[in-house]
Amino acid sequence: MNEYGLESSKAQDLIAAARAMGPDLIARRAECKAGRRVPDATVEDFHKAGFFKILQPEQWGGYAMDPQVFYMVGFEVARFCPSSAWILGVIAVHNWQLAVFDDKAAQDVWADDPGVLISSSYAPVGKVKVVDGGFRLSGRWSFSSGSEHCKWAFLGAVVPTPEAPFDMANYRTFLVPIEDYEIVDNWDVVGLQGTGSHDIVVEDVFVPEHRTHKSMDGFRCDNPGNAVNSAPLYRMPFMQVFVRAVCTASLGACEGALQAYIEVAKTRRVGPKLMKDDPAARSLAAEARADIEEMKVTMLRNFDEMMDKCRSGEPIPVEDRVRYRYDSAVVADRCLALSSRMLKASGSGGVRHGSELLDFHLDILCSQAHVANHSAPFASNLGGVMFGEENVDFAV
Repeated sequence: MNEYGLESSKAQDLIAAARAMGPDLIARRAECKAGRRVPDATVEDFHKAGFFKILQPEQWGGYAMDPQVFYMVGFEVARFCPSSAWILGVIAVHNWQLAVFDDKAAQDVWADDPGVLISSSYAPVGKVKVVDGGFRLSGRWSFSSGSEHCKWAFLGAVVPTPEAPFDMANYRTFLVPIEDYEIVDNWDVVGLQGTGSHDIVVEDVFVPEHRTHKSMDGFRCDNPGNAVNSAPLYRMPFMQVFVRAVCTASLGACEGALQAYIEVAKTRRVGPKLMKDDPAARSLAAEARADIEEMKVTMLRNFDEMMDKCRSGEPIPVEDRVRYRYDSAVVADRCLALSSRMLKASGSGGVRHGSELLDFHLDILCSQAHVANHSAPFASNLGGVMFGEENVDFAV
């Protein structure tokens, strides 16, 4: 059976491999949470299964597959361990972004080992000085998920100009090797503990021009890397590819919460009958199932539409990109609302330590803190465009 409309046998094999990892991911969840990092064995399993190759260019041994394949793999992983799915999403998507950098950057990272991984923190907090041949970069960035598994980092900063010391139109991603930064262990949170999203500190290091990527190139879908990576996949808008990395784990976690809720309902009593026989409990399960499926279908449809445009060489209309961006940002909100209702319906047992439903709920809660999942500004922008105003967000 071809699931989710993904017809290639390779896509189906990757989804099946993610699903088959379920028992191991469940068995490692306690280790993942307590150690505040995804176990090395899980990252190695992802390597062996080819998950890091899904968006990687073929010239580096990757599969260069459509984003919907990658994110359905992430969805399946998140059903069992949201932290593992989170770092898979935010690390493996970097193999796509590196492909749109100047090709010399990919040579720097992958020449000796195409399996080398990259973490990130895109907040524009870096201090930049323009120098001959590139830049001097300093700063401290938070929330670099999975950084302990990576040898390079993408870091965000705005390049100052005499006319504009801080203009987001001059935002760039800077690529820095592990020798040039320090990982500060400070990830102490109530959910997604295993993501190990520590701080990254850089002190006045040189970054050559070719190891930077301009956000406006990503917005225009015309990047230096397209000189060698010309496949339609690499003509996608950067943020449209990236943002699904920080909401798909929420969606998979919501599916995990639903399964945990069903298990609770099988044995919990509500008055004289089992919870599973209560009409309200049944209605909530049905609503959760319908909402999860609708969010999956929306993601697949949006990527289908964008990839169709990229294959035909047509630009993706900005008004559509604004809508796609909102569709992504609202996922964490919707999943948190569903998990809250399921947790409440499960009674006092749901909030005890060891409650699987509570663990999924807290992971979704934590995912909502990512700036890309703050839906309000994207809703406002979409509404403005619908009312005839200009788009005000170039991260679409």
